[in-house]
Amino acid sequence: MKTLTFKPITVAIAACCVLAGAGVALYAPSSTAADEKDKNAVQKPALTVTTARPQTSRLPIKLSANGNVAAWQEAIIGSESNGLRLTDVRVNVGDVVRAGQVLAVFSNDTVNADVAQTRAAVLEAEANAAEASANAARARSLQTTGAISAQQISQYLTAEQTANARIASSKAQLAAQQLRLKYTQVLAPDSGVISSRSATVGSVVAAGTELFRMIRQGRLEWRAEVTAAELLNLKPGTLAEVKAANGSVLTGKVRMIAPTVDPQTRSALVYVDLPASSQGNAPFKAGMYASGAFELGTSGALTVPQQAIAVRDGFSYVFRLNRDQRVSQIKIQPGRRLADSIEIVSGITADTTIVVNGAGFLNDGDLVRNVVQPVPASAKK
Repeated sequence: MKTLTFKPITVAIAACCVLAGAGVALYAPSSTAADEKDKNAVQKPALTVTTARPQTSRLPIKLSANGNVAAWQEAIIGSESNGLRLTDVRVNVGDVVRAGQVLAVFSNDTVNADVAQTRAAVLEAEANAAEASANAARARSLQTTGAISAQQISQYLTAEQTANARIASSKAQLAAQQLRLKYTQVLAPDSGVISSRSATVGSVVAAGTELFRMIRQGRLEWRAEVTAAELLNLKPGTLAEVKAANGSVLTGKVRMIAPTVDPQTRSALVYVDLPASSQGNAPFKAGMYASGAFELGTSGALTVPQQAIAVRDGFSYVFRLNRDQRVSQIKIQPGRRLADSIEIVSGITADTTIVVNGAGFLNDGDLVRNVVQPVPASAKK
């Protein structure tokens, strides 16, 4: 009888088959050890950031308003001559003129003739008055002798007075004609800038016809519209920074506040004097729409750097650094702005440590690595 010999490999296979037949389950090694290894692994920070605490600063208090830019006073320059022809127009829109400068000239031929005629009438009246004075003097000398009657003496004296009155009348007419001659030249009533011209060479205009308009002294004003509730904060002398639609910025001063409030809009006008310009191409023009802000002093405020604020979905947030080096997203209400700093009205306190650089790339709960912000070289000196 032969003896059967089994090799080790064959025994092992057989044993596996027996165990499988007996219903014993075979399974792979458990993954619990791998999970524990991942948990114990050191997590890497999502970002390297710098942090800071809010600063207490003094920020200006400003009252914003809108309004139109208008001329301080606009002079209407008209014709004082009647029925004369315009022969020369010496200025145009935008020209800077000085007080007394000739702006336009009317034809003076007719007026010169009237002046000469009136001057001759004065000479005639003076000659008649001289004769009347001589007759009156003789009558006075004969008054006591009875050579002439009292009636004749009275006539001579009356003739003398009448002659003198005619001299005064003729001189008055001469002055009127000379004034007409003066009016043939249209003079600027004040220094300023010509804003409108309707004078045309060759036209015959009536007295009172508008020829030019002028912005007196080149002065403009900003007429800001302010609500009735805000009027208590304003007074004459308050400074205002005005910005026009073309980007020009000027600093003006409140001249006066309107005594009435518009019943329709419930707003009042505040008149702000703008610096006068002697140039016709001044950056501010009458009729411009401008916005501005009145400076009402300063107040304390909690401020953070602008880059520390992240704007998401229309709201502003900052990221607070916790003790576990993770960040928490906090909703805040921003306020005034000064250079690169923004006021925080609510949301955090002065002892809150917030992320400055890198805030825009963080999410709530991120792990970060905080580094000390280097001191600028200028601050070390």
